[in-house]
Amino acid sequence: MKLNDIYKAADKLAPFSLSAEYVAKLGYYDNSGIILDCGRDITGILFSLDLSKRSAMAAKQAGANCIFTHHPAIWEGVKRISLEENAALALCVREGISVISAHLNLDAAEGGIDECLMNGLGGETPLAIHEKLTDGGYGRVYDVHETPLERFAAQVAEEFCTSRLTVYGERAVSRVASFCGGGFTSAAIEFAREQNADTIVSSDGKHHLILEAVESGLNLVLLTHYAAENYGFIKFARRMKSELGRIPVYTFTDKRFL
Repeated sequence: MKLNDIYKAADKLAPFSLSAEYVAKLGYYDNSGIILDCGRDITGILFSLDLSKRSAMAAKQAGANCIFTHHPAIWEGVKRISLEENAALALCVREGISVISAHLNLDAAEGGIDECLMNGLGGETPLAIHEKLTDGGYGRVYDVHETPLERFAAQVAEEFCTSRLTVYGERAVSRVASFCGGGFTSAAIEFAREQNADTIVSSDGKHHLILEAVESGLNLVLLTHYAAENYGFIKFARRMKSELGRIPVYTFTDKRFL
């Protein structure tokens, strides 16, 4: 199987055009697509949220010569590649492991990471989308079965396989606004308030934003960035396995960040 065949399969599930639309419409930056092409036929793929030394070694041990990540393996310009400065990328070059990344497109796609976060929290259909794109979008508000906050947080910890959960508030949970990854911003808080949410679920909480949310009377549940996104990324890997047929597909989860 060629590397471009894997790109096309991913493009079918999470069109890379969504990343371009996201960047053009909202002024963000991204670097999704084929990151490293070692020119070999692909004999196995390892899905890992991030490119790391651990995931590169796991791919080598599994016999996979392609790593598919969510967070772009190269974010901005790289001046040099060495085992000291960017060891994971250097290992991939040395071992002939190609790399593809799907970031903003996979966040926003239908069935993508942001939608999976909603589903994992008990939501089914969004009442509104914060940053709407041609297909899908980012940031959702939706109704869930009314649950005391403490029980809701326990259910989240269990569903997302994480012990690192930060919780603020005391209201019962019935309408949630969720934002995968680093989307906890003042604009996200305003969106949640406008949509009459009682709870925000996201990651990467800065103190002034936590204060803003709590002062607004909102519950706040913060997962690790990794736990919030790996949940949907593993589901994407399973969908890719169905698309790709017989080629071996492996998943790597770095439990240090759950």
